[in-house]
Amino acid sequence: MKNILHVSNPNVYAHYVGAAELHPLVSTIHYDEVSPFRSSLNSYGVYGLFIQKSFPKNLTYGMKMFDAADGSIIAVEPGQIGGKEDDGEDIYVNGWALLFSPELLRGTDLETKMKDYQFFSYFAIESLQMEPSEWGRITQLLTQLRHELQENEDSPALRAVILGYIRLILEYCQRIYLRQLAQEDKNSSDILKRFHGLLRQYYLDNRQMELGVPSVRYCAGQLAYSPRYLGDVIHKSTGGTAIGYIHNFVIEQGKNHLMNGHNINETAHLLGFEFPHHFSRLFKKVTGITPTEFLGR
Repeated sequence: MKNILHVSNPNVYAHYVGAAELHPLVSTIHYDEVSPFRSSLNSYGVYGLFIQKSFPKNLTYGMKMFDAADGSIIAVEPGQIGGKEDDGEDIYVNGWALLFSPELLRGTDLETKMKDYQFFSYFAIESLQMEPSEWGRITQLLTQLRHELQENEDSPALRAVILGYIRLILEYCQRIYLRQLAQEDKNSSDILKRFHGLLRQYYLDNRQMELGVPSVRYCAGQLAYSPRYLGDVIHKSTGGTAIGYIHNFVIEQGKNHLMNGHNINETAHLLGFEFPHHFSRLFKKVTGITPTEFLGR
C-alpha cells in the first residue's frame, strides 16, 4: 500500500511542510519560506490550488503520471489523489499553495458555483499556465489573504473576506482555463470533454446506485448522439473505444476508493457493479493486475 498523506483539513498539509497554521478552514503556504521539505502523495478532503514557478517531475494526478508546465497552477478537489510519494529526498519549491475546506463554502453562493470550475477535474487541463502578469496578481492576492489570516481572529466577518479572496483567485483560474480551452481543437475535443463531464456527473449524482456502471448507449443518449457516432468521435480523439474510455474512468475512480481505505467489495458497490468479481475482472483487464495486487504495492 502506498504511503499517503490524508489531507482531511488544510492544516494537515500545512503541518506536513512546516507552515504556520493560521485558520481551521484555510491555509496559505508560501513554499519559499518552508522549502526544503519531503514530497508527499496526498489524498484530498479539501480544495487546493498549487501555484508554482516549477513543479517536481513525475507527479501523480488522478493516478496518472505527468509533468506540470513551469509557471502554472494545479487544482485539486475533495476525493482526488495527487502529488509524489516520499522518496526520502528533500525538494525545493518556489510558489504558493492555497487549501480550503468545503466547510468554509457551506451555505454560500460559492458552494453552488464550484461545479462550474471545470479545472478541478482530473480530465480538464493538467495545469493552468499563467501569464507573468497573472502570476503577479494571484500571488499578490495570496499575500494579502495571508496578512488577513495573520492579523485577525476567526469571525464571520473574516470568513467573508476569505471567501472574497478565494472567489477572485478562482475567477483568475477560470479565465486561464477558458483561454486554454479556446486554443484547443474545437471539434472532437468538445464532445470528449462533455463525455467525460457526463461520466463525472454520473458518479457525483450517484446514478450508479440505480443504473449500474454507465454504458455507451446511456452516455450517447444523454449527449444526443448515436452510440456509433460517439464511438467514432472517441476513437478519433483517443485512438480507443468509448467503452474502453468508460472502463478506464471507472477504474480510476476505483483506485481512489481503494487507496482511501475501502475494501474490494465496498469499492465494487460504490462504482455500481452488481458483483465484486465483475469489478475485479475489469480492474485486471484495464490495469494488468488485480485489486489485491494493487493494494499490495
